Amino acid sequence: MERILEYFPYLSERQKEQFAAMDSLYREWNARINVISRKDMDSLYLHHVLHSLAIAKVVSFDSGESVLDVGTGGGFPGIPLAVLFPGSKFTLCDSIGKKIKVAQAVAEGLGLENVSFFNGRAENAEGKFSYIVSRAVTDLSSFCPWVKGKYTKAVLYLKGGDIDGEIAECARRCRMDINKFCQFDISGIFADEYFKEKKIIVISA
Repeated sequence: MERILEYFPYLSERQKEQFAAMDSLYREWNARINVISRKDMDSLYLHHVLHSLAIAKVVSFDSGESVLDVGTGGGFPGIPLAVLFPGSKFTLCDSIGKKIKVAQAVAEGLGLENVSFFNGRAENAEGKFSYIVSRAVTDLSSFCPWVKGKYTKAVLYLKGGDIDGEIAECARRCRMDINKFCQFDISGIFADEYFKEKKIIVISA
């Protein structure tokens, strides 16, 4: 929690309570349905919550905007972002039902009213969204076809590794304009060693 407050000092009391409650909620539900590795639970705020919130340092979602979180797993990056942006609407999507069950339970435990859930593939999610967010569910060449035509502003994708090569390959294979891709080093946003190789890829509509 200290790291969250360090990088996001202007949280309301309600938001502070919600972020603080994540630890016990995830521990409770992860003991029932394993969505986070046991050893990773002790680094929940750094590896999962703060990592998710890196997106908020690149884009600020406006009130009324809609966001689709593809491959949300236990609710990342969608749930931390939904706490930070209570005026935006988040749809958390995952094809694995037990993961959606955990994300739903955590969202209910936090009292989030701006989150809905879709148990299925991203291609089958109805409607169009302002933004797509996701955390390294696959390579970009596989991911982009899933969300083609589903966003009006941008995709925000958390990823590590050879990003330049992956972007070039995606632009070639998916016939996308490479100038619509840009990337941000999370190490330039958060000082922690954990983020050294991690990036946010932004794909403009």
